[in-house]
Amino acid sequence: MKDNFDIFFRRKPALMLIALKKVSRARYGSILAKEVDCTYSHAVKILQTLEKLGLVTFEKKGRTKLIKLTKKGLEIADNIENIKRIVG
Repeated sequence: MKDNFDIFFRRKPALMLIALKKVSRARYGSILAKEVDCTYSHAVKILQTLEKLGLVTFEKKGRTKLIKLTKKGLEIADNIENIKRIVG
């Protein structure tokens, strides 16, 4: 049976926002994918959607892209984390 968190959210996108919130500096997509237990290509698709929603930004550093939460993304990540804590 899925845990209560899955009733309210799609697990991977929500966990990505929470993971980005936990570390204040920008993150690499490959590290983020490992943290939320998904493939790199799946992580990229999710991150592209989050960027369209204005929740994350990409910053190019050489050949790699760093991912950062926007102010709106941080606010949503806070709310998701609070709900996760309440419902278990």
